[in-house]
Amino acid sequence: MNAPKKKPQEGSRTIVYQAKSGALELRGDRKHTTIWATQAEMARIFDVNPQAITKHLRNIYRENELAKKGTCSKMEQVQSEGNREVRRTVEIYNLDAMIAVGYRINSSVGTRFRQWATRTLREYVTKGYAIDRRRVARNYGGFMEAVAHIKELLPSRGRVDAESVLELVSAFADTWLSLDAYDKGSLPKGSVTKKKVALTAGMIKNGLAKFRAALMGKGEATEQFGAERERGGIEGIVGNVMQSFSGRELYGTVEEKAAHLLYFIVKNHPFVDGNKRSGAYAFVWYLRRAGILDTARITPPALTALTLLVAESDPKDKEKMVELVASLIARPSSPRGRRRRAQGSL
Repeated sequence: MNAPKKKPQEGSRTIVYQAKSGALELRGDRKHTTIWATQAEMARIFDVNPQAITKHLRNIYRENELAKKGTCSKMEQVQSEGNREVRRTVEIYNLDAMIAVGYRINSSVGTRFRQWATRTLREYVTKGYAIDRRRVARNYGGFMEAVAHIKELLPSRGRVDAESVLELVSAFADTWLSLDAYDKGSLPKGSVTKKKVALTAGMIKNGLAKFRAALMGKGEATEQFGAERERGGIEGIVGNVMQSFSGRELYGTVEEKAAHLLYFIVKNHPFVDGNKRSGAYAFVWYLRRAGILDTARITPPALTALTLLVAESDPKDKEKMVELVASLIARPSSPRGRRRRAQGSL
């Protein structure tokens, strides 16, 4: 990735990253498909002091992990000091350098930043913009109300923190306006999927058995993971999801079935251990089987936030919670807002 010959701010636009210390405005560079940040900004992204960033960058270039020529550029900053303007030239670093630093500091933080950057750049390159405060300025009050509405579903001591809520809202940004209608019980309907997609208890059990084996192989699960608490628990859940009356299915769309599958497994606790992970896996498994899994939005952090949101929600809000999940995964009605979906089945 070559650094621009001219100032990188030319033709660039602001992209907002929600760092631990608050929102941080970075420079998006559509021409070079990257994002630029100063050492001070990287320190905020990874929640360390600037000296740590300097040390890691020095080692990265010294060990030839990256070439400084291709990943570092210069930018002029203008600051007011008293009654005069002071111009300083500072070094800025592209996404490759930022990710390399992130992994040296903390691999999980680096992974989270890389996932955010990949998702944001994809949108920035294909559409020419990224979701930020400027884009939603006219409706920012409504945006924050949407976040507040999600938080209202959670107990005061719930485990879904503000960062997870923002991750969830950001991941489903093309439907965030629908969240504003959540509290009013008037969620708009997207383009739903009404095709028949087979779902049986045997299919779910087979998929979860493979999932359990994979986790145990990595040392991330025990023998208790996925063990049914009572015989017939999964059969009962699948029966509820696929139930019909007078020849008509109670839940007529794939989105409704997927949302109920997630909700019932997470809330009914059919397993001795691993109900949330099993519910999230079954949710993704069914969406992929239906050919409507949107991996650009249902990222691991977003799926985690969504699953915890269901787990921490009050049972009395069950219908609204399921409606919210179904609305978020439904395709936007506008063709412009549709995203590519992963096809095939697990």
